[in-house]
Amino acid sequence: MSKILAFAGSARSASFNKQLIRVAVTGARLAGAEVMVVDLRDLPMPIYDGDLEAKEGLPANVKAFKNLLKSHQGLLISSPEYNSSLPALLKNAIDWASRTEPGEAPLACFAGKVAGLMSASPGAIGGMRCLVHLRAILGNIKVLVVPEQVSVGKAHEAFNPDGTLQDARLQAAVGEIGAAVARLTGKLYG
Repeated sequence: MSKILAFAGSARSASFNKQLIRVAVTGARLAGAEVMVVDLRDLPMPIYDGDLEAKEGLPANVKAFKNLLKSHQGLLISSPEYNSSLPALLKNAIDWASRTEPGEAPLACFAGKVAGLMSASPGAIGGMRCLVHLRAILGNIKVLVVPEQVSVGKAHEAFNPDGTLQDARLQAAVGEIGAAVARLTGKLYG
């Protein structure tokens, strides 16, 4: 069974991206994957600082996040767009997790993982520019990103009260991202 870690790049409680990730999680579970959802708000990490790392090593929440990443073959990530790119919360988590500990292979948390990406934003293009940057970053750290991606524009109007998307085609497309990650991780690691 594929093991997938799902998270949003937003700390906000009522985040559209936290809602969107749940849609993808449903798709992954329907495709047979075991999915764990983590909230980055529950793992606060200081801004990456090489001097802090050299002096104190990796913070406890960084180690916890790295352990979660290492114990899953796939990733589902939904990210808001901040100033045409990804938010500091998400970039910082990636930066910390990319740091190598003694005896650990470089990029042990990312190399060979399969990821599916999505975004939701109140803007018209739904965070599409963020996904370009996120896809490039993940590709550079040896993550295989599935080609399917979805950006949900006007996110403040896109969701039903139960968390599903009002547009059935979007709902299916986001679910398919989860299913695609589940299928590919199953083929690679099953």
